[in-house]
Amino acid sequence: MHDVALLIKYTQSLSVLYVEDENELNESVSKYLNKLFKRVESAYNGEEGLEKYKLGEFDIVITDINMPKINGIEMAEEIKEINPKQEVIIISAHTQTDYFLDAIRLGISDYILKPIIYEQMNDVLYKKSRAIQMRKENDGFHENLKRLVEEQTQSIKENYELTINAMIDLVESRDTYTGGHSQRVASYSKAIAQEMKLSEEECELIFRAGMLHDVGKVTTPDAILLKPGQLSAREYALIQNHVTVSYNLLSKIPMYAKLAEVVILHHERYDGNGYPNGLKGDEISVLGKIMIIADSFDAMTTSRIYKGRMTNEEAMVEIQDKSGAQFDPEIVPFARKALSRVVINQNITQLPINSIENERFAYFFNDLVTDTYNQGYLNLFLQSLPDDDRYNACVYFLRNFSQYNKKFGWEKGNVLLKSFAEYVSKKHPDSLLFRVHGDDFVRITKERIDEERLQPPFLEGAGIYVESHSLVVEDDLMDKIRAKEYDPFHRV
Repeated sequence: MHDVALLIKYTQSLSVLYVEDENELNESVSKYLNKLFKRVESAYNGEEGLEKYKLGEFDIVITDINMPKINGIEMAEEIKEINPKQEVIIISAHTQTDYFLDAIRLGISDYILKPIIYEQMNDVLYKKSRAIQMRKENDGFHENLKRLVEEQTQSIKENYELTINAMIDLVESRDTYTGGHSQRVASYSKAIAQEMKLSEEECELIFRAGMLHDVGKVTTPDAILLKPGQLSAREYALIQNHVTVSYNLLSKIPMYAKLAEVVILHHERYDGNGYPNGLKGDEISVLGKIMIIADSFDAMTTSRIYKGRMTNEEAMVEIQDKSGAQFDPEIVPFARKALSRVVINQNITQLPINSIENERFAYFFNDLVTDTYNQGYLNLFLQSLPDDDRYNACVYFLRNFSQYNKKFGWEKGNVLLKSFAEYVSKKHPDSLLFRVHGDDFVRITKERIDEERLQPPFLEGAGIYVESHSLVVEDDLMDKIRAKEYDPFHRV
C-alpha cells in the first residue's frame, strides 16, 4: 500500500472522470476521489460518461463495465477513438474476466476489482498518476532541452540526469523485473570497464548505456513483455525489435547519441550470429563487447519462471565456454575477474511483487472458464519442482463429457466444468487445481491423497461420471496422464 500523502503528490494536479451506475457506490467513490484529485466528474452510465468526456479533458477515466445504455468497454472504445492516449481504468468483478481481452485490445492495462478495496485502488491510482506525470514531463523534454542549452551548461547536466532517471522509471513502471535488470547490467558493465582500466569517461558512458539499453521495450506489447514463460519464435522476433527501437529513440537526442552506439550492440555476438546487424569481431566496439557479457551474465544469474538461475561459479564457466563464440576472448578474462566478485541477490525473480503484477500474472495462468489454473501453469510448476519437496496429485477424468457437450452445447458444458471445479476447490481448499485437456482436472497437494470417489449431485442424470486416480507428482506427470501410465489402485 502506498502512502496517501505520496499518492496525493501525483494526483493533486490531475482530473478524473468516474462512471458507475450503482448510485451508492458512485457517491462513496466520488467522495473519496475528491480527496485525491484536483477535479472529479461523475456519471451514472456509459452514455452520460461519454457526453461528459466530450465536454472536457480528463487525465484518467475510471469506469465500471456492466452499465445501461453503453457499457464500460463500449464507452472506452469510443473514448480511445477520440484520444488513443487516454488513460482508462476499468472496474470489474472476478466473474467478468471475459471482458479482459477486449480491455487489453483497447490498451487498458489497469483495473480495479470489485468489491472495491481502497488500498488496491490506491495502488492502481498511484502507478497510473505517477506514469502520467512522468509522461507529461517527457512530452516537454525536447522544447525544454533547447531552452536549457541556451541558458547554461550546468542546467543541461542536471536535466540529463533527470531524463535518464525518468526513462528508467518509464521502463520499470511497465515491468519491475526489466527495470532491475537494467540497473544490474549497468553496474556489471562499469565493473568490467574499470577492470580493463578504461577511462572514467568510458566507464560513465557504459554505465548510462546499461541503464537505458532496454528502453525500447516501452513499445513491446504487454502480452509479450510480461509473459511469465518462454516466448514463441514469433514473440521472440517481436521482442528482438526493442534493440532497434532503443537505438532510434536515443540516437535522435544529441546528448544520447554515444549511448545509442553502445546500446545497439548488446545482442550482437563475437562470432557474428547476433542481432540486429550480425556484426562480428572488431566490428563490435569494446564497450559493446563488454555489455554483451554483462547482459548475458545477469540473464544467467537471475531466476525466470521457466528456468532457474546459475550460481556465480556456474556463470563463470559458461562465460569461459562461450569465449570466442558469443564473447570476445580478449575481454572474457577481465569480465570473469570483475564479475566473480559480484554477490548475487538470490531473491531476484520474475514473479509478481504487487497486486497489479499479480493480476497480470494471473491473466496468463488462469483458466477463464473454471477460474482454476490452466495447463500452462501446471507445465511451469512441473518444470520448477524442487528436489527436496514431494507433491501428490489426483487426476479427475470427466467421462462422457464430450457427449454431454454435443447434446447440450458448449455453454452448458462450461457451466458444468465450472461447477465441478468449484466443488473440488471447496472440498480441497488447500490444494492447487488445474484444468487440462479441456475436460480433465489435476489436483496437487503436499498432503497424502487416498483413492477418492467423486460423484457430485449435479452430475446425476447428466450421463457423466468421474474417474479419479492418485499418483506422485514428477516432472513427467503430463506424459503419464496422456499415456495413462499409472496404477488405478495405487495410493500415494
